[in-house]
Amino acid sequence: MISLIATVLNEGDNIRQLFDSIKRGTRLPDEIVIVDGGSSDDTLAIMDGYAAELPLRLFVEPGCNISQGRNRAIAEARGDIIAVTDAGVRLDENWLEAITRPLLAEPALDVVGGFFVADPQTAFETALGAATLPLADEIDGASFLPSSRSIAFRKAAAEGVSAYPDWLDFCEDLVFDLRLRAGGGAFALEPDALVHFRPRRNLRQFYRQYYFYARGDGKANLWPKRHLIRYCAYLVLAPVILLAGALLDPALWLLFIVGGAVYLRQPYRRLPAVINRAPDRSLPAWFVCIALIPLLRLTGDVAKMIGYPVGWRWRLQRRPPDWRRPPER
Repeated sequence: MISLIATVLNEGDNIRQLFDSIKRGTRLPDEIVIVDGGSSDDTLAIMDGYAAELPLRLFVEPGCNISQGRNRAIAEARGDIIAVTDAGVRLDENWLEAITRPLLAEPALDVVGGFFVADPQTAFETALGAATLPLADEIDGASFLPSSRSIAFRKAAAEGVSAYPDWLDFCEDLVFDLRLRAGGGAFALEPDALVHFRPRRNLRQFYRQYYFYARGDGKANLWPKRHLIRYCAYLVLAPVILLAGALLDPALWLLFIVGGAVYLRQPYRRLPAVINRAPDRSLPAWFVCIALIPLLRLTGDVAKMIGYPVGWRWRLQRRPPDWRRPPER
């Protein structure tokens, strides 16, 4: 039995695309377990409209965060295989079939990570997709940590690591993945299990997204070396180059161009693939994307540098459980 789970909150403007894509799937789940965090819009009414067409089970948990919602859904799920996705996406027709096939074929396998790609509607969203979302050829299957927009696992494996950390509201899926790996879970990557994810609509939404991601990193003590390198690059290396160019030789400022070229190489390499999925592929759209990518990279870095210490301070004050410690049996 295969259960598909998701959490939702005020998704009235996009929940239909998720449910319509489930209906079009080459394989339907045996049940769909949705936990609503207390929506105040028409999300529940819209989902109720699909109850006659899909094996839908709805639960309402006002005020729960995404981890708590997923854990409730896992607890309620009747299937021994659980597929997870999010509101705000649409699934490829073969997504559920592709992401569960390895688990059905190989009993020793615990987790299958699917993939997700940008589904841009504007030039801004196209540039953001290129700036932030890796292509499939960039992924190392041996170390890949699947997003919970596109993952499937055995219920027993999730319960064995106490599922998602219910004290964490962002980056919870990375901690879940790391716990599964630490517990000896066998992972596989299925790049054909595609979820189409629309990037944030504007710069403010993107800043908030990456601020909260970095705050989650700080709360969970994730990637401290990666964040330290970012601080050193912006707060130490860049000022040193600027000062050296002013005092010694302005030619040293060319290092900014070299560093920028290296830093922006991947987003520009991704851009043709992302823009080919966009509705506007005109030459002006190309120029807008090319111009936006440096701004987006800078905005994302600033958001991370501001968000991470906020999460780090929260962790020192609240002292959450050490997720690296094996769960009590």
